[in-house]
Amino acid sequence: MLTYLPIQLVFVTALMACGAVVAQPVLPAVDDISADPVEPRALDEVRKLIASGRSKQALVRADLHLQKNPRDAQMRFVRGVILADMNDSEAARSVFQQLTEDFPELPEPYNNLAVLHAADGQLDRARAALESALVARPGYATAHENLGDVYMQMAADAYQRASTLQPTNRALSGKLALAREMATKARAR
Repeated sequence: MLTYLPIQLVFVTALMACGAVVAQPVLPAVDDISADPVEPRALDEVRKLIASGRSKQALVRADLHLQKNPRDAQMRFVRGVILADMNDSEAARSVFQQLTEDFPELPEPYNNLAVLHAADGQLDRARAALESALVARPGYATAHENLGDVYMQMAADAYQRASTLQPTNRALSGKLALAREMATKARAR
């Protein structure tokens, strides 16, 4: 269960099922990345639009704000979450990637980038992004949890490949069953 936990803007649950990872959005408050003090209402407006299911309007409002305040990390981050929510993974990935380049000290964009990579089955890239999140903030529990989930999926994939190569190896089939059971329990959380 990869957790898309931005700045308290929770984009939770990447479900792992035999290599497939899917992200589901949930939206609360934004705390860790400071908003532009000139227009603090803009973020509130965007959050309200998202909460009411009006993602397109939220994106327009975020874009208008960012035209005047292009370095507003918080609004840029929220924009990435909106794009991911609208299933525009490529654009969301671009937003989060740019945030990691402009603000490498923030772990949340790395985390969300990792969730998008995992959703595309790019587990090595997801792992690398999560490790970068942990360099930025070693105590970031969400990144640790997500890294465990990525390793669990990588283990299941490796056991599946090995089992295909040695179908009579009972130890491999037991390990594969255990890895799948753990992934199922992670999804149930």
